Amino acid sequence: MTAAVKSRSMLVDIVPVGEVSPRVKREASAVLRSVYDCDVTVHDDQAVPDTAYDDGRGQYRAEDLIEVVSRVGGGEKNIGITPRDLYYRRRNYVFGLAYLNGSGSVISTHRLRTSSDGGVSTKPAIDVFADRVRKEVVHEVGHTLGLEHCDNSKCVMSFSPTVREVDVKEENLCGTCSRLVR
Repeated sequence: MTAAVKSRSMLVDIVPVGEVSPRVKREASAVLRSVYDCDVTVHDDQAVPDTAYDDGRGQYRAEDLIEVVSRVGGGEKNIGITPRDLYYRRRNYVFGLAYLNGSGSVISTHRLRTSSDGGVSTKPAIDVFADRVRKEVVHEVGHTLGLEHCDNSKCVMSFSPTVREVDVKEENLCGTCSRLVR
């Protein structure tokens, strides 16, 4: 299944869920084209489903947004981007979620804007935010292509529980992960 990336052009549909800035859409589109050599479309904005909100947590269920993205998106792979704070099961929060070899995924920009849990950079905040968005989009689409978390801390597929780890990794796949999707 993952060999399809290079043999023919895969289509990834970006599905904004909620108010997503044009810059975020552009950054996501450009990095997907660059890293995965795929075609990218940007779907019309979708409303955040009220049923995804958990009053007790004050957050949105990531899997509910993936359901919307998978239903609405027109690509072989579809990635939702939302400004809402997401969680999955017992985790306090997630930057994104994807099902291994699935067609849908989602990232949240909510916690990528902050350095409150340890992110360190000398770049302007808007550039740090754009870097993080690109990395998380590549990471979640990587899961849909069958990639698991990588032990190489510089690889975009490394596990990132805080923005510090997101900031450390690069936006590209390491050689090992790259070979797995080619």
